[in-house]
Amino acid sequence: MPDHVIETASWARRMLALVVDWFASTLVVVVLIGPGGWSDDRLSGFYTMGVYVIEATMLTTWAGGSFGKLVTRLRVVRYDGSGRPVGVLQALLRNVLVCLVVPPLVFRPDGRGLHDLAAGTVSVPLRAVSGTAR
Repeated sequence: MPDHVIETASWARRMLALVVDWFASTLVVVVLIGPGGWSDDRLSGFYTMGVYVIEATMLTTWAGGSFGKLVTRLRVVRYDGSGRPVGVLQALLRNVLVCLVVPPLVFRPDGRGLHDLAAGTVSVPLRAVSGTAR
């Protein structure tokens, strides 16, 4: 646990980031299987979920956040305050738990959901990471 207070991102911004991620993941699936495949295939929602997990895991590891988080100026960081990037397994665990829906809806007063608690992460506004008021 860090010895300083971490400013967590608001629930509304995190939900907006998830909507952006889900929309982008859906577009990728529609491009890959076509609009007809999207509307006819009962598994298309699972394809979207798979694209989301891969996208969010890789971008969280490489860039500090999923596409939606980056667009909404949020970052996912380690809760321990070490400043080290979030690892692949941490990011994967976090994003799989997001797909289960319940973990993000059950959260502590500091704003960290069960998915963040399990992965040792926290979603923060970009200004909290950069130290500037961008």
